[in-house]
Amino acid sequence: MTPPIGELTDRMRAIFGLVVEAYLDRGQPVGSKALAGTINLSSASIRSVMQELEERGLLTHPHTSAGRIPTETGLRLFVDGIMQAHLPSKQERAAIERQVRDRPLEEALSNATAALSGLSACAGVVIAPKFEPRLRQLSFVPLGQGQALAILVGEDGNVENRVVALPPGMTASALVEVGNYVSARLSGLTLQESEARLRAEIRDRREALDSAAAELVATGLAEWREDAQRRPVLIVRGQANLLDEHAAADLDRVRRLLDELEDRQEIVRLLESAREGEGCRIFIGSENRMFALSGSSVIAAPYRGSEGRVLGVVGVIGPTRLNYARVVPMVDYTAQALTRLMGT
Repeated sequence: MTPPIGELTDRMRAIFGLVVEAYLDRGQPVGSKALAGTINLSSASIRSVMQELEERGLLTHPHTSAGRIPTETGLRLFVDGIMQAHLPSKQERAAIERQVRDRPLEEALSNATAALSGLSACAGVVIAPKFEPRLRQLSFVPLGQGQALAILVGEDGNVENRVVALPPGMTASALVEVGNYVSARLSGLTLQESEARLRAEIRDRREALDSAAAELVATGLAEWREDAQRRPVLIVRGQANLLDEHAAADLDRVRRLLDELEDRQEIVRLLESAREGEGCRIFIGSENRMFALSGSSVIAAPYRGSEGRVLGVVGVIGPTRLNYARVVPMVDYTAQALTRLMGT
């Protein structure tokens, strides 16, 4: 259990904060001599305070070095009680906005995650919302040999192509007629709604197409819908960022983390727990079962739709030695940018 920050004296709090900040900045154990020039205390006094902080479970010796590093308990205390968050710079905010603004949903999610990954030097992750696109237009391009390229355009601007087999005797003019029918009669409906309406019209013989053409479209819509439902809802970008200059000294941990990132279902389960609440959730090391072995941290925040309903979660995964003061607001800002996108 993390001790309350109020149990620390002002001197203890100051030295503890300096140790953590120096460790997060350089990734090396921090000794009393390194702090002597930043605080008006002797090395002996600093060593005494560091020893007391170690006895409280907030600092530890990584090896025989005289320096200390924060424990996971210490990092939690720092994040919750001492850290002063730094808002993303104007350039960082602009970099995130550029990747989100005026883009189709899936592209915006992927780009925003990649931008967040690059800015934070972590792996970026996002859970994409699972909702069906609405039709705007369907058209066909004849390919010969009984095939055509079907082009489906959604209301969100996404375009999907696939090669379809044509019924015998289907002409180029009939394909134009099929496309015009779908664009006029089914535009604005989801794939499921479009298929249901078309099959009802086939059943009642009210469609303005011949039965073979109508069945071609209905079957195609069903396949498109099933494909959309099978797609992974998790997007991961920037795993290579985890192989930084500190990775060589801790290759086993990095290998474990890269292996853990392959388990998409577990990552989704972890991120889903960040849906509750308004801001960021921070999981440090063994606080979450999945990344306990690699000693990694997860920072995640939900993003919402126009009605305020949570649609997904965006975040980063990286070593516990993160610049939390910088990365936490960055994740939060990316979630806000995606919320604005969903509201347009």
